[in-house]
Amino acid sequence: MKIPKMILFDYGQTLIAEQKFDGVKGTEAVLSYAVKNKYHLSAEQVQARANEIKQELGRFDPEKRHLFQIEIPNTMFTPYLYESLGIEVALSNSEIDTVFWNAAAPGTPTEGIEHFLEMVGNKGIRTGVISNISYAPSVVAERINRLLPTNTFEFIITSSNFMFRKPNRRIFDLALEKAELQADEVWYIGDQYECDVKGSLNAGLFPVWYIGAIDLPYTEDKSILTAKTWSEIERYL
Repeated sequence: MKIPKMILFDYGQTLIAEQKFDGVKGTEAVLSYAVKNKYHLSAEQVQARANEIKQELGRFDPEKRHLFQIEIPNTMFTPYLYESLGIEVALSNSEIDTVFWNAAAPGTPTEGIEHFLEMVGNKGIRTGVISNISYAPSVVAERINRLLPTNTFEFIITSSNFMFRKPNRRIFDLALEKAELQADEVWYIGDQYECDVKGSLNAGLFPVWYIGAIDLPYTEDKSILTAKTWSEIERYL
């Protein structure tokens, strides 16, 4: 371990703690903008079809998410979903993402993250984000910048924009290229063991496992620097 020149962060349950995902609420919010609903489908029926397609694709399965290393962005998924059901929505794809996400999984900053980012900035350590996420890149950036308005992230890399999903090392390599740094000069902090911890470790970065807002079952790995609070990580720095 050495003081990093840059720290890269995961988004969900790392920077931002999201409430339990409720797809029906999200779909209900989107359907309020429908100008055509040919079959008079309810939010529950639309979400059931979405879940059926996602299961067919293996998309978002918590036990297999690390195996799903190519992103299907919502800009592809959403138009198929609604148009195949005879539904027209008076929103752009990115607006659908915003409306759906805000209703389905609102979020708040994880406890202590604002102070941690300020401390890191004061030490001259650069920061950025790598996120496995299907929402439009502009929508992700808007949420992060709205909830963490004082951040100084140099870039926000999303799998929806760059195709590859963690733990695929290509998305980590992209971040290193953008930062013009070597892997051993960078830390990666995230909550998901296979995607964040093992993914960054295999790409040569120093992994930090943040479990303060984790929303999935996990088994501790004593070989990995693990922290429940941002103040713990601050002490290591």
